[in-house]
This record gives sequence, structure tokens and C-alpha cells, in this order.
Amino acid sequence: MTMTLLDIMRSASVIPVIAIDDPEHAVPLAKALVAGGIRVLEVTLRTAHGLGAIRAMAQVEGAIVGVGTLTQADEFAAARDAGAVFGVSPGLTPALIEASRKSGLPLLPGVMTPSEVMAAREAGFRQLKLFPAVPAGGVGMLNAIGGPLPDVTFCPTGGISIETAPQFLACKNVACVGGSWLTPKDAILAGDWARITELARAASALR
Repeated sequence: MTMTLLDIMRSASVIPVIAIDDPEHAVPLAKALVAGGIRVLEVTLRTAHGLGAIRAMAQVEGAIVGVGTLTQADEFAAARDAGAVFGVSPGLTPALIEASRKSGLPLLPGVMTPSEVMAAREAGFRQLKLFPAVPAGGVGMLNAIGGPLPDVTFCPTGGISIETAPQFLACKNVACVGGSWLTPKDAILAGDWARITELARAASALR
């Protein structure tokens, strides 16, 4: 059964935003997160190893792998072919809308203002990433926008921590949050997968 973007968002309390610097880390990191109950993984294209990491992580049992930092139209098909089942972008442009439709890769586009939310909604997107969430107004912004635009569901990302995540998850129009605190660089470099599993367990318990 194919999961919709909303299904994917609702199955995750937190979607870790992952940047892979060493391809050897991809599989153990994915396994550590899944073991802690975090199955939805956003692997960004911020490093040269993004697509390779998606390909490797997509083979990990239980992992639902998406691609993050989509900024170019040609990245969609490549990410889909690597095994990504959804995409995340920091913003939305006509070229990205077209690439999402052509590739069949469901897109969670970034928005920051009410006008951007309305433009994305007009283009057919009902699931959006509020980004960067804290500078954009955080919980106050989400609650305010929920009144006039109640049919839009958000994954706020940017500046959220395990301490503030529950406030975001309590918003009616929030399905999950994005965060990089689940994959600290020092833990990855040390191969401390047990610590990452513990962080994942704490995050998955936020629901």
C-alpha cells in the first residue's frame, strides 16, 4: 500500500533532518533511528553523499526515506530512483511544482508567510513545511494561520528542539516536526548509535 504524504507525516512525531558526510554512516544511522521508533527519515542533499545515503537507507527494514533540500528540478527523478518516497524543499517555485508532478515524488514544500501558504495551496499542496519555523513566528504563527486556512497541515522545521517540540505538536494543524537534534554530529562521528537510538526513543514518545 502506498502511503500518502499525510500518512507519512502522521506516522512521525519528529522527522530527523539528516546530512551524511560519510557514506559508511548511512545504514547504522538509519537502523539506530528505526530502533528508537523514528521511521521517517529526511536525507538532505546538502552533502555530496545525499543520494548514495538515500539508496542505502531505503534498504533498511522499517525506514521510510525522503529527500530533503530539493532546490533543483533535476533532483526529483534522481532522488526517486535512489529510493526516496517523498521530497522536502526549503521553498516552492514553478519548476519544483512541475518536477514534483512529472516525477510522481510527493513534495512537502517550505513556506514562511500566509501569502506563500495560499500560493502553495492554490498549486494543490495541502501539506507544507513551515520553514524556518521559529524565525517565521513559531507556534503563534501556526495558530494564527489555522483560522483562515484550516485545511493545511504543517511540519514546522528550523530552530525546534526536544524541549519546544511538544508545543508545536499540540497545534491542531501540525502533524509532525522536523529536527536535527536527533542526529548530533559528535554521536555520528563516534559511531555512538546507542545514543541516537535513545534520542529517537525520546522523540517518538513526544506523541
